[in-house]
Amino acid sequence: MTFPPRLHARHHRLVSRRRLLGLGFAAAGAAALPAWARAASAPTRRLAFSHLHTGEELAVTYYAHGRYDTGALDAINHLLRDFRTGDSYPIETALLDQLSLVHAALGSDAPFQVISGYRSPATNDMLRARSTGVARRSLHMDGKAIDVRLADTRSRRLREVAAGLALGGVGYYAKSDFVHLDVGRPRQW
Repeated sequence: MTFPPRLHARHHRLVSRRRLLGLGFAAAGAAALPAWARAASAPTRRLAFSHLHTGEELAVTYYAHGRYDTGALDAINHLLRDFRTGDSYPIETALLDQLSLVHAALGSDAPFQVISGYRSPATNDMLRARSTGVARRSLHMDGKAIDVRLADTRSRRLREVAAGLALGGVGYYAKSDFVHLDVGRPRQW
């Protein structure tokens, strides 16, 4: 279809306005998404850790360009090793993504303070002998759980946000001031 010159210019302006309005609505919609939803689709994902038992710190981009960075994952596996035995185990990327989403939802700027990452079977057995709160087949032993806190967020709030996302198990240990996160079935304690 051919438009007369005057109508063609008007049609072009309408299309441009429509396109501009559409882009504006898309941008507004994206801005209205919760922080955790934006983080889930982010082209890069970063995490920062401070291990309370070893004093080690790590800030790393573990996901970029549509893939997980193996070097970054190796660094995370090392930092989250069983600090009692030195044993290391691959940490599930789903757990790292969960941490990233929780961090974004909280709007925190602090690194995760790590109480416990991977646990060897020997360490898990030792902890079970000392406490009734340690599972016989803990997800820590499969690289699927972590115990953390954040310096700029109350642990109770960390628990509330993580539980609200329902991405896995969330345990709150008020006396010891930490939150357990895992990628097992969603549940709370």
